[in-house]
Amino acid sequence: MNRQQIFALCFFGVLLALLYQMGLMFRPFVFPVLWAVILAHLCFPLHIRLTAWLGGRESHSAVLLTLAALALVVVPLVVLSVMLVKEAGSADRAVREWIASGGVQQLPDRLSGLPGGHLVREWLERFTGRESDLEQFVLSSAKTFSRFIVGELSDLVRDVFMLVADFLVMMFTLFFFFKDGRHWLASLYALIPLEASHKDKILARLDQTIRAVVKGIVLTAIAQGLLAGVAYAVLGVPFPMVLMALTILLAPLPFGGTALIWGPVALYLLWAGAVGKGLVMLAWGIGVVSTIDQILKPLFIGQGAEIPVLLLTFSVLGGLAVYGILGLFLGPILVGLFLTALQIYRDDYQQHLPAPPAAS
Repeated sequence: MNRQQIFALCFFGVLLALLYQMGLMFRPFVFPVLWAVILAHLCFPLHIRLTAWLGGRESHSAVLLTLAALALVVVPLVVLSVMLVKEAGSADRAVREWIASGGVQQLPDRLSGLPGGHLVREWLERFTGRESDLEQFVLSSAKTFSRFIVGELSDLVRDVFMLVADFLVMMFTLFFFFKDGRHWLASLYALIPLEASHKDKILARLDQTIRAVVKGIVLTAIAQGLLAGVAYAVLGVPFPMVLMALTILLAPLPFGGTALIWGPVALYLLWAGAVGKGLVMLAWGIGVVSTIDQILKPLFIGQGAEIPVLLLTFSVLGGLAVYGILGLFLGPILVGLFLTALQIYRDDYQQHLPAPPAAS
């Protein structure tokens, strides 16, 4: 090795060591920053228009959009938390009134009228024993549910420092992405050691995939929540707005999802003796609310991001397992970039490889 090669080797060794240390320092901020990247990318066209409307003041536009994002996240979360605590207490009172009106005494007869209800009745009688024990069981279950809701929120309050810290990091980063994002992207573009055509393909695919994934997940969740909310309201389920909001929040989950809300609602209706309404809720949940997810999500994401349905499914599940909720977005994005890399290899490299020798 000559002197220049030794210096190059030392330089890249130092550079890798510094990158490793930088990774250790910035690892706690990776997920908030990635959320900020997604939000900034989606809102950047609005930032460009708002900057032009404000006479080229990028800082003013960045401040306004960051405050708007802050309001859109914080206000609904606070309102939903207050409503959940309030409705948990209301549910406890409703159960007490139902018991006082003789609901428990009528429960065995109502269960017997349901498909397979006699098995549930036998299990309840074996599990609770006397009627007074059944009343106590129902009452304690309602109290447990109320304590669970309040307890979960209490745990959330106890962990509020980390949550607020991550959220502030995301908002802080979002502001600077709006303010300096174009300059940073141009610098990063120049640093990537690839041909310009390859970089353009990767960035175009990244933009296409992010928009398709976010649009697919968000719009599908809203559609499922609205369809479930209509059923909650029409069937006279208590607290339909809260249940609809929870349905929208849980809709992106690949396992359970909306069924975690409409399933217990159907059981509640059956439990309360409204057999027809319970069966309608069950049929609507299975046939419409959950089924539409299989139609809209591949339509929005699969076609928009040009990802096969099988790969899309695995990317969502694998991303959720590795990265948590962020993986719902990050998984398909990574698969989209991988498919672009394969396309670049096939178009620009594979055709230049020498042909294999002919068999003798």
